[in-house]
Amino acid sequence: MIAVLQRVRQARVEVDGAVVGAIGPGLLVLVCAERGDTEAEADKLLAKILKLRIFSDDAGKMNRSVQDLDGQGACGGLLLVSQFTLAADTTGGNRPSFTQAAAPDEGRRLYDYAVAQARKLHPDVATGQFAADMQVHLVNDGPVTIPMRIAPAATV
Repeated sequence: MIAVLQRVRQARVEVDGAVVGAIGPGLLVLVCAERGDTEAEADKLLAKILKLRIFSDDAGKMNRSVQDLDGQGACGGLLLVSQFTLAADTTGGNRPSFTQAAAPDEGRRLYDYAVAQARKLHPDVATGQFAADMQVHLVNDGPVTIPMRIAPAATV
């Protein structure tokens, strides 16, 4: 699975002019399932996202995760947005290929699984709308933007 994390002061997703998901301070996470991904990759990605220390502590160092945003036990928001275009292959010309992205049904299943797991593990989870034409608004904090990839386990 592929993700792009953006540390935000606030973020929201609109579909047809209506807000479908919004958070205050926290992480906007663009998520893409690739062919061969399973729940195991989704679990690993989510665990890493929740524990990644990219929020400042009292000394200004990146020592806090979204689970401990303010150091007082307050969690930050998590806005999960599906984005199959993260799987773009741009090596063969000027039109990207998306053959590495999971098929739409499988992509939706893995995205829904990741959202359900996130809601079990984190108190403030919002989402976009799978396969919709979304407008994503954010105020990037830092800016801090981190790409992540969790590759499927090798099969023997």
